[in-house]
Order: sequence, then structure tokens, then C-alpha cells
Amino acid sequence: MSLPPPLPSVDSDASRRGAVALAKRLQTNAELGLTGTESARRLQANGANLLRALPTVSAWRRLILQFQSPLVYLLLAAMVIAWTAWLLEGQASWPIDALVIAAVVTLNAGLGWAEQAKAQQAVAALARMTKATASVIRDGRVQRVSSADLVCGDLLVLTQGDAVGADAQLIACDALLLQEASLTGESVPTTKTTGEVPANAAVAERTNAVFMGTFVVQGAGRALITATGMQTQMGQVATLLDATPEAPTHLETQVVHMGRQLALAVIVIAAIVVATVLAMSQIQSAADVVAVLLLGVALAVAAIPEGLPAILSLALALGVRRMAAHNAVIKKLSSVETLGAATVICTDKTGTLTRSEMTIQQCITASGTTHITGVGYEPQGNAQHDGQPLAAGPLQDELYALLQFGSLAGNATLSQTDGGRWVIEGDPTDAAFVVAAKKLEQSPAGATVRWRRVAQNPFTSARKMMSTVQLDCHAHDASVNKLMLMIKGAPDVVLARCTRVKVGAQTVALDDAWRARILLEIDTLANAALRTLGVACRALPSTQTGNDGDASEQNLVFLGVAGMLDPPRKEAALAIAQAQRAGIRIVMITGDHPLTAARIGRDLGIAEQNSFTSATPITSATLATPIATLHSGPHNTLTGTQLDALRPDELRQKVRTIAVYARTSPAHKLRIVAALQANGEVVAMTGDGVNDAPALKAADIGVAMGITGSEVAKEAAKVILVDDNFATLVQAVREGRSILDNIRKFLRYLLSSNMGEVLTVFLGVIGGSLLGLSTPLAPVVVLPLLATQILWLNLITDSWPALAMGVDPATDDVMLRPPEHVNQRLIDTSMWLSIFEMGLLIAVLTLLTIDFYLPGGLIEGTGELTTARTAGFTTLVFAHLFQCFNARSDTRSAFTHLGNNRWLWAAVGTSLALQVAAVHLPILNLAFSTAPLSLAQWLVCLSMGSVVVVYSELRKLVRRWQLTAHLETHPAAV
Repeated sequence: MSLPPPLPSVDSDASRRGAVALAKRLQTNAELGLTGTESARRLQANGANLLRALPTVSAWRRLILQFQSPLVYLLLAAMVIAWTAWLLEGQASWPIDALVIAAVVTLNAGLGWAEQAKAQQAVAALARMTKATASVIRDGRVQRVSSADLVCGDLLVLTQGDAVGADAQLIACDALLLQEASLTGESVPTTKTTGEVPANAAVAERTNAVFMGTFVVQGAGRALITATGMQTQMGQVATLLDATPEAPTHLETQVVHMGRQLALAVIVIAAIVVATVLAMSQIQSAADVVAVLLLGVALAVAAIPEGLPAILSLALALGVRRMAAHNAVIKKLSSVETLGAATVICTDKTGTLTRSEMTIQQCITASGTTHITGVGYEPQGNAQHDGQPLAAGPLQDELYALLQFGSLAGNATLSQTDGGRWVIEGDPTDAAFVVAAKKLEQSPAGATVRWRRVAQNPFTSARKMMSTVQLDCHAHDASVNKLMLMIKGAPDVVLARCTRVKVGAQTVALDDAWRARILLEIDTLANAALRTLGVACRALPSTQTGNDGDASEQNLVFLGVAGMLDPPRKEAALAIAQAQRAGIRIVMITGDHPLTAARIGRDLGIAEQNSFTSATPITSATLATPIATLHSGPHNTLTGTQLDALRPDELRQKVRTIAVYARTSPAHKLRIVAALQANGEVVAMTGDGVNDAPALKAADIGVAMGITGSEVAKEAAKVILVDDNFATLVQAVREGRSILDNIRKFLRYLLSSNMGEVLTVFLGVIGGSLLGLSTPLAPVVVLPLLATQILWLNLITDSWPALAMGVDPATDDVMLRPPEHVNQRLIDTSMWLSIFEMGLLIAVLTLLTIDFYLPGGLIEGTGELTTARTAGFTTLVFAHLFQCFNARSDTRSAFTHLGNNRWLWAAVGTSLALQVAAVHLPILNLAFSTAPLSLAQWLVCLSMGSVVVVYSELRKLVRRWQLTAHLETHPAAV
């Protein structure tokens, strides 16, 4: 293929000199490109144009990671102790304690390993995303090569639909528009030019460059490649992603802390008890020492909730399943709880809060303002004036001309898929006119029948407008001009070329009064942060073809101006209000223009007010002011340029109040997230583009969009919203809070129950003589409960009831209370005191039941030790089962919503049936050293166990009175 003819260009002499200088610096030829030999040499020297992929974590490594938890360490230590004790006892039976703990640890590791199988490979996804082909000029010929083979100095050829394979600087372009939303966050395509831009310009403002991973929407161009691979802007995002550590989730942090607390408690309790028993007992042989050590093992087994890791994983897995039913896919189990703890949600604008579909909202013509209803690309809506449907008359004539000619002065098409979804091809701003025209039954298809395009003058950054010449196929009168020039562009540019204005079916002279009025109306639309485009036309004599550009584009008739916006999602405002009511701050971070960002923030209730729309009126002069100099008013809007000027400590102060960030880069998003986290916030970050990936990974919880989200964003996030609906995120937050509540419920239950077991053994040994456990004929150490009985207790009263509590329905106030402070523990001091209090009560009730059946002690009995132990054992089971209802709330009565968790009732029934079997089946009597109980003895056990309900209800009543009194004296706490 030979060298194509030069592209039509509006490049200045200075731009051409700049291209020659750039080619000289890159040691290439701006016309012929590199030679094949030189490109191969550079490829060999600098490497392929690919992004570095992170090494994958092997399956065995992921399995090892599942055991790296203090709680698991504690369980493994207990297993080793139990195994050692079994060996010391002579291996008389199966080491049940050790085997059960091993099974629980293995189950937990298996669940975690299966969940971690979807390992994150965000940078690898970036590499896959950029595997494409590109057109370059080498050896004077246009060649199609793999993007991986591109090198610095290659002459890149860009045409509509091409994906840009590397970063490059333009040396020629023709009406070139690029979609850069995935990299910059801009909601509309970027117009490219060969002009100079400041050296420190943000990516979104570097109009003379193209970037890897973006694609051409319209036009053509040539560019010299200046960066490949990891040196590109996409590579910098990959570097940020590579260097960004993945923070542990809130739940993981809390579980680590709780594991350490439990480990310390177990060691201290076991040491105290063993030391006390050794001091109080008369040790006469090695067997006596072994018996004391076995007591320590029994206490360790009693203190450690062996099933907690597995129950926690299963509860989270069930929460993940419920969230999946609500279109939220959770990639990491522990992320479920983090959503519930989120205090700030940082969200992108385009495609997340907005529809990513440019929509005309207002049109201003000579006879007034018209509002166009409906949003998005679905052509449903109508025209209204002063709140009423637009009636036939001058205003309607003007509006129809504005929309129809605006549609024809563009290249977008609107079509409907087989599934009924409306889609556009071409520039979104062109599409907005096509959709608006179709809403008013001004069908572009019908207009195409009447008008046939014969010429086009494309949009350029210098002209700031485009025009088409249309042939009127319905004009049969030879005296009527058949050619019509239609122009659409920047309103001030179009207006400057007009000499008349359309008023109804007529045209009048465009005098100074008309110009002043129109400019004022343009400022009104800009003040509302609408993107504005003016439309004009001119009938051409048959002697003109319209190909002469500026010569024909004079003496125009001004038709009006259209104001458009990428509209907010209807459901986003409601979801934001719900989140704010739950005490969660919403912060919008976008690469879009500050005016647009402020408008969307105000419309959605993110920013109560903004200086761009109140403190500082927007005028044509304001629009020409550099963004960095615009006043930030009430300090709720900040641009990337302003952010760069802030020190870390200043930014930490700013992020406390800033609600909207505009013109941001990936590095800016990372700084914002880091500053919020430094202030103690739990940050959820939503996004869909490549530019969002580092911040998604750095946030406490990254949330990617499932439909519009890039593969990179999905891989970097922990949560994916299948329907791209911000409301789904709020529902996920609700579910996360409910799961956090349930985790606390079964922790309160498990630990208070296990505390009851520990204190039963501890107090039974220490106070054995008071309870009738220690007699001159008794062994050196008499345990109130045997190790096998404690293990049975943990099996039947811990696992199933705790798991059932993990699916307890959410309380009514779950989204009416503020999020928890980041430093708040899963188990705080108040909860630990409550756990100890209830554990002590359970232990006292159990020991009193044992004493009731033993001779001597505080209560004189006539039974023997096996029956007394069985009765105490059964009382402890009843106390545990009653406690699972108490533990559902620290203030609400156990009788509230008593029947709304059928799984809990099923678990309680199953546990009770198993205890009946342990008491009455001979084989289990032998295994657990139990004896059958009479009906009267069962009733005694039931009565003693039920005392925990009575005590808990009185305690909760007092607590509710205290809270009521506090709120009456401190109303601000409500």
C-alpha cells in the first residue's frame, strides 16, 4: 500500500514546525515514518508495547493464606494441646477434641480458598484490554500491525472506530474526536487539535495528544508515538494499581483483634486455673499432674468457639447470596461487612450517577424557552412551554427547525436493537439532536427522505462548528433554492456569523438588541451547567456548493440554541438521600468540567449549593476564566488543579467538607481516598473506568459497575453492581449492616455461652468443697463437667443456633442510624462486660443444679456424681438455648419478633433433640458419661436454665430506661 494523500488539515505553520521538531526529537520521519529495520531494533531494545502483568498467586499459596489468622492460630494451638493430652492419656479412645477442631479449621480454610479462587488480576486485565492492532506508516506504506509491536517514533494513522494503541502527539487531524471517558472521566468525546497546550496540563486538557486505550469517535489524524507500554498514561494507571496495597477489610481487622483478645484470655484463664489447682491439690504422682493439665485443655476447649471461623464464613456466604439476588456480586466474603461499616461513598459521575446519554433539556429560540422531557436515548418525551404541552404556533415552528437542522448538521444515527433498546452511533451531542427530533415526531428518517447531503465541512477546534449542505428533494419550483446550509457549533461562534434570526415562519434582522438578548439566554443555559450548541442555516444559490467553507458560512439565519446534559439516574437521588439519612457522606469525584460536576451534585443532593451556580454568576467572561481561578464558594467543590496545590495536612482538612471534585486524575482519586482514610473514614469507592481502578483497590471497599464497567475496574473492585444502579449499592449497604448486626448477635451468644462453660469449670474446681464436688473419697481434681461434655455442648449449642442467628432479618432501624466509628470494635468494653455477666450467671445456675443433686454443699442432695453432672450439663444446654434469643439484642426484649426467624427455632429444636439423645441413649451415655433423667429432673433443669431469660429481660428493661433518660436530658443525641 502506498503512502496515502495528506490529510486535510488546518495546521498552522507553527504547528508544522512543531511536528518537524517532534519528529527530529524522536528520530523519525513525519511523512514516511520509521523503516521496518529501525522499528524492529527499537522493539528489541525497549520491549513490547504491553502492560506489565502482576504474577498470579498459586493455588497452594492461596490455601496457606487461609490459615494466617490469630483465631486460626488459637484453634491450631488448642488442637495440638488436645492431641498431646490424648497421647498422654494412653490413646484409650479417639482424639475427638483434636479431630473436631481439625475438621472445623479445614472447613473454614476450604471455604476461604474457594472464595479466593477468583484472584484479582487488574493489571493483567489492562494488558488484555490493549491487545489490538493499529495502522502505522513504515517505509512509506500504511501497515496494520499488532499494537504490541508499536514503538516510539512510529507514525500512527487514526480513523473512525480505531482503538489508540499507544500515547502519541498529533501532527495532523481532521475533525478528530476521541472518547476518553475510561481514562479521564469526561462524559463527552474530546476534540483534538495540533495546537500547543501547557506542559503541566491535565490529561483531559491535553487536546494535542491521544492515549492508549481510548478510541476514535469521528474524523482522522496522524500522530507520532511518544510513549509505549508502562510509560503510557494507561501504564501509569497500571503502575499505580501495582503499587497500591489492598487494605484489609474492616471485618478482617476486627477478627484479628478479637483473636488476639481470645488467645490472651485463654492463656490467662488456663494458667490461673492450673496454678490454683496445683497449689490447692496434693500432687502425689505424674497422673495427678496429667489430670491438672487435662483440666487446662478442657478450659481451652471451653473458651475457644471452635466453630466461629466457619460460622462467620457461612454467615457471610449467605449474605453474599442474598446480595446476588439484589444484583450485587461480592468477590470477597469479608467485604460484605465492610459495606455496612462504610462512612463515605466516593462515586464517579459519568455512567454511575448519570446515564452517560447526552440529552437536550432546554431549547431557546426567538419566541421563548422550550423544555424537552424524557431522558436518555429512548425517544420518549415531548416539548413544553411554561409547564404546558407546546401548542402550534411560532415557538413550535422555531423548535422544529432548530432540532431538525441540528440533527442534519451531524453524523449520528439512532436505532433500536432486537431487544428493544435504543442505541446511537456517532457523537453523543449529535445524537442528542436526533433523539430530541424523534421525540417530537420530527423523524430523522423522514428528514432524510426530504434532504440529501451533498457536502460537509467538518468540526475542528479552530472553527468550533460543523456544517452540512443538504439538497431539498421536495423543492420542485425552479425559483426556490434547493440547497440549504445547516450549521451547528459553539453558540457565540455561530451567532457571530448570523445576520438574521428566525421568528415563527419569518426571519427578521439580527440587530444589537437581538444579539444582547440571545447572549443573555446563552449565559442562562451555561449558568445551569448545560452544554450549549447553536444552530443556524442559510439557503444557498445554485451557484454555490457549500464546499468553500467560511465563504458560504456567512449571513446566516440564527435558529436558536440547545442546552444538553448527561442526565442523572432517576433512582440515584433517592438512593443518595437514603444513604445520607443513614449517616453516610456521598462524595462525587469526576474528570468532567467543574460546572457540569457542580450541577449534577446539586441535582442529586450531594452538594447543597455551589458557587458556580450561586455565589458567582456564570457569564461568557466567567467561562473564559481559567478553572483554577474560579472561587470555590462554600468549599464543597474542588478541582484537580486546586487539589495539587494542597499539602497532605491541608487536603485532610478539605476532604471533611468537600462534596464534589472535578477535573481529577487517577492520582487525585488515590489522594482523596487516602486523605479520607487518614481521617478515620471507612471509604467505599464506585467507578467504571480504567482511571478508577487504583482508587477502587485502595479504598476499603471498591465497587465496580457491571454493565459499563471496564474489565480493569471489575478486577480491582471487591463488589460489582450487575445493573450499574447506585440504588443497588445502598441496598448492599443495608445488607452489610444487617450482617454486621448478626455477627455481633452470634458473637454475643457464642462468647457468653463459652464464658459460662469456662466459669463453670473454673468455679467448680475452686469452690468444689462448697458444692459437694470435693470429698475425702473423691479424686484430687473433680471436674463439674468433662471435656467430652464441653465438646458436645460446643457442637450442639454453638454451631446451628449461631448460624441461624447469622440469617436473622434486619431490624427496622438498620438504615436510620449512623455508621459505626472506624475504631469501634466488634466486641467493645460494654459487650465484654455483658458477656462476662451472662457467663457468670450461666455458670452459677449450672453449679447450683449440680449441687442440688449432690450430698453436702450449699444444697443438700441425695444423688450421685454422674446424675448431678448430667443435670448440670443439661441445665447448661437450656441456658445456652435461652441465651440465643437474649443475644439477638442488648436492649430489645427477647419476645420481640420472636417468630420471624424460623431457622433459629429449627436450630434450637435440633439442639434440644440431640441433648435428649445424649441423656437417654445408652451408647451416648457411655460416650459422654451421662445418666438418664426423670421428668422432674428435666423440669428442674428447664427452670434453672430459664432464669437467664428473666435476668436478661430485667437487665434490658433497666438499660432502656437509662437510654430514655439519656435522650431526654441530651436531645441532640437522637
